Amino acid sequence: MRTLRAGALLLSTLTLLAGCGGGGVAPVVSRTPERSSATVTTPAKMPAARRSVGGRLPAVHVVEKGDTLYSIAWRYGLDYRQVADWNAIHAPFIIVPGQHVLLRQPPSRAPPPALEPRVGVGAAPPAAVAPRVPAARATTEPVPARATNTAAADALHWRWPARGRIRDATTPLGTRALQVVGQTGQAIYAAAPGQVVYSGSGLIGYGKLIIIKHNDTYLSAYAHNDKLLVNEGATVAAGDKIAEMGSSGAKEVMLHFEIRRNGKPVPPLDYLPKS
Repeated sequence: MRTLRAGALLLSTLTLLAGCGGGGVAPVVSRTPERSSATVTTPAKMPAARRSVGGRLPAVHVVEKGDTLYSIAWRYGLDYRQVADWNAIHAPFIIVPGQHVLLRQPPSRAPPPALEPRVGVGAAPPAAVAPRVPAARATTEPVPARATNTAAADALHWRWPARGRIRDATTPLGTRALQVVGQTGQAIYAAAPGQVVYSGSGLIGYGKLIIIKHNDTYLSAYAHNDKLLVNEGATVAAGDKIAEMGSSGAKEVMLHFEIRRNGKPVPPLDYLPKS
């Protein structure tokens, strides 16, 4: 028993001396790109309205303070022009809190069928009765024209929105995005010219977010900022400073960057310059 106690005492002494030796061993850091826990799509980080039975979109979104038509379309992965069409909302796309915005195409309202003339005593024969022609709907419900010049849309000259370590990420829709890991207060730049259509923190999982509309086809988003330096409606040029990097809605300092084409996320590396 004394031998065991002496051995234990000796082991404790050696362990204590080793801990006081200074320097220590540097932690092992992986050099391979890995996805931040902040970008892993989990039910808790998805917009609440998307967590419906079977993964289907809700039929309606109730507008909250700070919402814009663009942010609503972005949240559900829809083309803002479709949402505007479905709800008969015209530019400049003004919406108000409490308003119900349809997220699906409403059922078509076909005109009622023409009434068949009744043939009986004293009635004119069918051939003598002029048929009823439903009035054309195009004169009362015009469909807004959409941009079809994709060549002009693809002519945008993109630039990197920030400097730092680059890695792949996923969007709340489960598609590819991009992260730039940097430092708090680092400059965030507009990746292409356009108009700021959202500047706020109302989209769950994005923190302080800016969305820029570049044309009728492309939008870009800049998430998890520490400071937002532009307001909705501002016109920006490529390279203009629009925000400062932060960790709002994330567990580390970084920029979460997305590009959407016709409302759908596309891989940013397919558009950004290679160097």
